[in-house]
Amino acid sequence: EGEEEDEEAEADLAGRFLRLEREQSALLRALPPFGEPVSHVYHPLDYAWEPHCDFVRRYCRTPKRVLFLGMNPGPFGMAQTGVPFGEAWHVREWLRVVGGVQKPPSEHPKRPVLGLSCRRAEVS
Repeated sequence: EGEEEDEEAEADLAGRFLRLEREQSALLRALPPFGEPVSHVYHPLDYAWEPHCDFVRRYCRTPKRVLFLGMNPGPFGMAQTGVPFGEAWHVREWLRVVGGVQKPPSEHPKRPVLGLSCRRAEVS
């Protein structure tokens, strides 16, 4: 019974974290659109939600003191996988994250979203 309660508490922590991220994403989407020279804005927590959730449920199981500063998702990192600082190879092979990645509504022709099958490495 104690083990079952521990699993429930862990799932609850991840669930609370995911709900908070959804709320923050909605606030970001409500911002006015960017003007020139910005032509495309990617929201990986929308189109790469499945692998992102898998990442959070795997690695946000216990309380942690974490602060991300200056996060740059880059075109071949989080923009592909939905995982912060996560180029596809590391997310797929090292972290063992799974999930489907959709196409963003407006995709830059030089920055296609290939999801976990992306072969390019993030240099940032």
